[in-house]
Amino acid sequence: MKRALGLAASAALGYAIGSLPSGVLVGRLSRGIDVRDYGSHAMGMANVLRTAGRGPAAVTLALDIGKGAAAARVGEAICGRAGGAVAGVGAVVGHSWPVFAGFRGGKGSATLFGSVGVLTPPVAGVSLVAGVTALAITRRTSLLSLSGSAAGGLAALVLGLRRRDAPGLALALPGVAVVIFRHRENIDRLIRGVEPAVGEPEKTL
Repeated sequence: MKRALGLAASAALGYAIGSLPSGVLVGRLSRGIDVRDYGSHAMGMANVLRTAGRGPAAVTLALDIGKGAAAARVGEAICGRAGGAVAGVGAVVGHSWPVFAGFRGGKGSATLFGSVGVLTPPVAGVSLVAGVTALAITRRTSLLSLSGSAAGGLAALVLGLRRRDAPGLALALPGVAVVIFRHRENIDRLIRGVEPAVGEPEKTL
């Protein structure tokens, strides 16, 4: 019973931390706008870059990664690595559907990266290399997120099965599922060939 309560508390606190609307706050403070009214209507780094510029985007990225890391640390303190895992998933869900911002959030990849970096650093390393490589080749931030998350999920699966790391899998696999779900419009645009590269305006067919 005590463990169940600890896991529930970890998930709830993770969700609350993830719900802090970093991109919205950065957009309002730097440009006086709600970034969700423009571009992709999300509050993550990519849309902040498009609507507010590089500096605010970098701050947003750091804060979103920090949210995931903080949530995982809090969960670990409450209930060990299992607590870190459920808090990390909670943070990804909170970032995607934030209670403090009308449930209109971001896409979760940076927050997931922060949580994974705390719980399973080798998986975060694989995710970073894959994501940065995809961005360098394609100049599309959606592929940074999707490639990094997918590669991290595969790495977590291999590492988790080899080491029987249930907490690592409990964080990575649901987290990646949320990230992919939140990127479904980007995936559609990639398939249609209208997903904009960094610095390009939105395209339509």
